[in-house]
Amino acid sequence: MSNYSDLKWIENTEARNKQGKKAKVDFISRDVVSGVRAFHKSFPQYAATPLHDLSNLSKELNAANIWIKDESYRFGLNAFKVLGGSYAIGRYICDRTNMGLENLTYSNLVSEDTKTKLGDTVFITATDGNHGRGVAWAAREMGHRSVVFMPKGSAEMRLENIRKEGAEASITEYNYDDAVRLANEYALKNNGVMIQDTAWDGYEKIPRWIMQGYATIADEVEEQLRALGYGEPTHVFLQAGVGSFAASMLGYFAGKYGDDRFISAVLEPDKADCLYRSMVINDGKPHAVTGHMDTIMAGLACGEPNTIGWEILRDYADMFISCPDYVAARGMRILANPIKSDPRIISGESGAVGAGLISLIMQKPEYKELKDKLKLDKASRILIISTEGDTDIEGYRKVVWDGYYPQKLELKG
Repeated sequence: MSNYSDLKWIENTEARNKQGKKAKVDFISRDVVSGVRAFHKSFPQYAATPLHDLSNLSKELNAANIWIKDESYRFGLNAFKVLGGSYAIGRYICDRTNMGLENLTYSNLVSEDTKTKLGDTVFITATDGNHGRGVAWAAREMGHRSVVFMPKGSAEMRLENIRKEGAEASITEYNYDDAVRLANEYALKNNGVMIQDTAWDGYEKIPRWIMQGYATIADEVEEQLRALGYGEPTHVFLQAGVGSFAASMLGYFAGKYGDDRFISAVLEPDKADCLYRSMVINDGKPHAVTGHMDTIMAGLACGEPNTIGWEILRDYADMFISCPDYVAARGMRILANPIKSDPRIISGESGAVGAGLISLIMQKPEYKELKDKLKLDKASRILIISTEGDTDIEGYRKVVWDGYYPQKLELKG
């Protein structure tokens, strides 16, 4: 009998019991996010990304529904990250020029009057690829410069895509968290503006704006489910790096539904599972993973939690799951090879981990305990979000074409 002992999870039994003691999520409320989404709609490139019903996969896995939001279509940039970077840059310009939130639109941001008031500005960030490309695109679209630092091991294709958006970009010799520190030092020395989706003491306003930007996805999902006549999801699986994206999604829905919301699971690569380890330590504080985080899930290879996102996930997420690389690789292959009339989804390493995990939990008896704790059954309506497409085509093909990162089995008995 096979044993998948390298998949680890911890149940957050306190998530529904902290009455009046939970992190505030009002900054990503539906009312706030409606304004954020209006900002995104003001861009000529805006369109809601598709929400697919994988009806045949649902039948195969014995679930009622599996829905997947495909962010590979976002603004032509193959990933969701531009939502956060663009809103943060827009809000910064709005504040500096006293524009007023009611006037925060693309056309006003690119006007000559706004550019004259703001002056020459350079936006700085660190990234594994998707966030940096989004910041570079947004800065260029609004008429400004950008500088991007990438961690050691970043894909050359992602570097070149950032440069194509007009940024000055380079791959450093540091891991992600040290690349963030390098970028921040550069911004301080060169009078630049740091646009980062992780937070630390003294740096919280911009990360909040970025999280608000990400919440456009949640607002679209709610609208799409309602328009299609679907019921609300019973389960949502959210991948996490520093935790900004997962906390944005969960905070939006927790603010709307309270304890009547779906069951949520936060997924991380086992080489960079800072949120999972923080829950295991269980002292209420975030804890870091250090060193070179060698995982194919490059977008999730972050060792230090966003302090704002951590508090939301700590107080609202029901489960934290640490996933080996083969889980993401399995998800990539499943989505690339649809059953019957299901649509083909091109999902990158960080985007597909949810699909891979659900397939394992629903099909493999070895995961019965986890399945029972998550209350997954034939009535489950499951939402996953593919946060990126094939942003590293070479890496994508190694997994999907060549079978890299197969599932490892340890035989017992």
